[in-house]
Amino acid sequence: MGIYKIIDIVGTSDKSFADAARNAVIGASKTVRKIRRAEVTKLDVKVENDKPVLFRAEMKISFEIER
Repeated sequence: MGIYKIIDIVGTSDKSFADAARNAVIGASKTVRKIRRAEVTKLDVKVENDKPVLFRAEMKISFEIER
C-alpha cells in the first residue's frame, strides 16, 4: 500500500488551458517523481487590451511518497 502527497501547482500558456495544464504537469515532473494524478481546480485568463494573453490552470497533483 502506498502513501500519497497532494500539492497545488499552477501552469501557464499563451495558447490554451490544455497547454497550461500540460505545462504544469511537465514542470512538476522535473522535481517530483511518481506523479499519479492531476486535477484541474481552477481556470482563469489574464486579459490585456480586451484580448486573452495568458491562460492559467491551477491544479492539485498527487504523487507516491518514496520510502
